[in-house]
Amino acid sequence: MAGGLSQLAAENNGFPVLLLDKLHKTYNPGSNLEVHVLKGISLAVERGDYVAIMGHSGSGKSTMLNILGCLDVPSDGSYLIDGVDVSSLSDGQLADIRNQYLGFVFQTFNLVRRTSALANVELPLVYAGVSRSERRKRAHRALEMVGLGDRMSHMPNELSGGQQQRVAIARAVATGPSIILADEPTGNLDSRSTAEILAIFQKLNDEGKTVVMVTHEPDVAEHCKRIVRMRDGVVSGDELVPQPRRAEDELRKAGTGQSVDMHQGDVTHVPLAAAR
Repeated sequence: MAGGLSQLAAENNGFPVLLLDKLHKTYNPGSNLEVHVLKGISLAVERGDYVAIMGHSGSGKSTMLNILGCLDVPSDGSYLIDGVDVSSLSDGQLADIRNQYLGFVFQTFNLVRRTSALANVELPLVYAGVSRSERRKRAHRALEMVGLGDRMSHMPNELSGGQQQRVAIARAVATGPSIILADEPTGNLDSRSTAEILAIFQKLNDEGKTVVMVTHEPDVAEHCKRIVRMRDGVVSGDELVPQPRRAEDELRKAGTGQSVDMHQGDVTHVPLAAAR
């Protein structure tokens, strides 16, 4: 685990797993190109939550996800992981967090071409210094978990879009992260592949992993436990989903010969403040 993070987190029991406090992000400050993207965001994500972040293009949702993933830093305000202020950590500790504590899944898969599915999944384990035999074992297990045990030697161009995304998820979970961050993970997929990917995320969440997913698709967000809506750099809504849709049910329906319908109507949402 990241040097210093696990020890400090143990001393801060009771904190949300992710906490943004009055967080701002400004690009090119003081210049004619200054853009104030995030404007005082305060947001808490509890351990084991499954959160969708929604908003139109330019709302700041991807910028916020990059900060949550320690890929960017705030201009003002604070960001805490398990009660530890990320700004207090060294570059080495931040790298360890990104490699071992957080798992990333992107819309474009970001797989290495001409490299097998197995080798792609092994990559973060190589950076983590895991032995060859152990990383091979973990990569096998991760690919089997996403249903690709028979595709381990295939190159990305030999896999469908849904299969490539499953490889990307296997790579994200191979290091055993506590938190999965996903940026439009179903944006390039058809309805069947979308349901398969969402079923995997739900399984990971059922096992206790915290999942935060950026999406512009309401039907995808309705599979989450909570929907955070952003507009013009602020949180404009924060709602619980009383009965999240289950992708497994949609896949079972498809197994009977019916199509997977990812547009089944509205789901009643409960404002988070009211629910608490």
